[in-house]
Parts: sequence; C-alpha cells; structure tokens
Amino acid sequence: VGRDKLLRTLQYFSRFYAWYLFRTNRPQTAIAPFESIKKQFGLTRKILRIGKFIEHFKAAAVAFDNKAPVDPILRCLAVGRQLGYAGYMSYDTITVIHALGIKKLANPKKMQENAYRAWLASLVCSAIAGVYSLWKLHQREKLVDRTEGEGAVELKKIQKYVFSMQERAAARVQLISDLFDLPIPLSGVGIVPLDDGIVGLSGTVSSLLGIWSAWKKTA
Repeated sequence: VGRDKLLRTLQYFSRFYAWYLFRTNRPQTAIAPFESIKKQFGLTRKILRIGKFIEHFKAAAVAFDNKAPVDPILRCLAVGRQLGYAGYMSYDTITVIHALGIKKLANPKKMQENAYRAWLASLVCSAIAGVYSLWKLHQREKLVDRTEGEGAVELKKIQKYVFSMQERAAARVQLISDLFDLPIPLSGVGIVPLDDGIVGLSGTVSSLLGIWSAWKKTA
C-alpha cells in the first residue's frame, strides 16, 4: 500500500508539473521527463494492482455478512464502496492487458471510462459514509457529555470522548481525501471538464493524505 501511494504521489505530481511547465511555455525537452514519469508510473501501478479486484469483492462480501451490530446505512455504503472499487480494479486489469500489448481492445477508452465510473461510484459511497459517520460521532459526543456523571464515571466519559475524537479525525481525513479524488473520475468520464493541472494537484493532495494516514496507523 505504501509503495502504491508513493508512486501515485509522483504520478499525479508529474501530471500537475508537466501541465505547469506547458502553461509557462517551457520547452518540450523540459516537459517530456514528467510526461514519461506520469505514464510509466501509471502503468506500473496498474500492473501492481492486477488481481486486486478479488480483494474488494471479498471485502464487499465481508461487509454484507458482518454479524456485528452495524448501522445499516454504513453497511450499505461499505458494500457499495467495495463493489465500486472491485469494478474499477476489474476494468483496470483489462486495460493493462491492452497497454502491455497482450490483447488489443476494440475500444480501450470506453473500458477506461467504465473504470472511472466504477471508481466514482465508490468515492461517492465513501464520501457519503464519511459525512454520515461525522454526524453520528457528533451526536454520540453530545449524548456522552449530557448523560455521564462525575467521579469514576468521568474517566469513562473522557475515554469515550477521546476515542470518538480519534474516529472523527480519521473520518475527516478520509472524507477530505475522497473529495480531492473526485475530480479525477469526474474528469475521466467527461462529467466535469478539468485540465491536467487541477486533476494532477487533486491526485497529489489525496495521495499525500493517504501517505499521512498510513504513517499515523504505524506510528
């Protein structure tokens, strides 16, 4: 995961910087290295993701069959998120076969657009889940503040509050990351016409947030 996030950061930063150099009328010799990094790292990431759709199909099944007491809305959104990623990775794998020349597709652009649509659906589910989770945490914090007593119970209240604050921070970072990712598939399917500068910068920020979140989990 860490390797993919690092490659993703370099890929999208190169996309942004190549756009910046082009807009500032720099020579093609200065732009070409970053265009190459963007393409090669993008293909490398696709190759590393081959077969990953299986993991997401399994994750969707686990989320659906979860026997623990889970909010039904969050359960549905979790299933939708994982199925979206599974679809994205499935189409992504097909485009790799075309990119490597193993089997040429009649319409590779259509396959890539389908991949973006699946990713967009996944991001929408994830973003809605993030907003809903933050709202639920806010409601829970208010309930704890109003119903807990003093003394020994106060410690329990503080522990609950700190835990929910950690959950809130994680949910907020994930939501921000999803929102920064949204321009990529929105542009990819042509819903919102965006230039490489916005797409590259959005991808860079979301990738850096992913690296930071991964680091926080291991720190």
